[in-house]
Amino acid sequence: MPQTLHTSQWTPFPVELVFAFFANPANLPHLMPKWQQPRVESSRLIAPPTRPIAPDPTLRYQSPAAGTGSEMVFSFRPVRGIPFRTGWLARITEFAWNSHFCDEQIKGPFAEWKHCHRIESESQDGVNGTLISDEVEYTLPLGPLGDLGNALFVRSRMEAMFAYRQQRLAEILPLAARQAARRN
Repeated sequence: MPQTLHTSQWTPFPVELVFAFFANPANLPHLMPKWQQPRVESSRLIAPPTRPIAPDPTLRYQSPAAGTGSEMVFSFRPVRGIPFRTGWLARITEFAWNSHFCDEQIKGPFAEWKHCHRIESESQDGVNGTLISDEVEYTLPLGPLGDLGNALFVRSRMEAMFAYRQQRLAEILPLAARQAARRN
């Protein structure tokens, strides 16, 4: 049975920085727990449309981005303490600068997987920042057994994974902002 997971997080950094960070597939391993030993095994990046030029020069971030049609192979350990790695081939199916991008699993542990990352400006308590929203639609293999596995294990693991990602973003984005400021 198809499942949906929604998460959101606000961060006090500009859309341009947050989107540039997420659009670079090399940053994915930094958002996963070290015990998973995540790696980008290979990638075939298709250039996205021309990056819009921000009126403020300090918001003109330069980094690789995976446009529509890009494919990446990731591998990671799905279970702590077990030396087995699983592979995941993902393809970017939608891309709009500083708005959203979506990826779909082509090959991997799920029967189906589509993840849309939405990035939008939002102010909170008078502070300009970015709202990061994720919607994941997924189906596990094995029909009713997969549904049971989702209820017993997978859903809570996915929620924990996104909670970890939110924690890591709070640590990483300040560093990314300082690094970008040195380049500008």
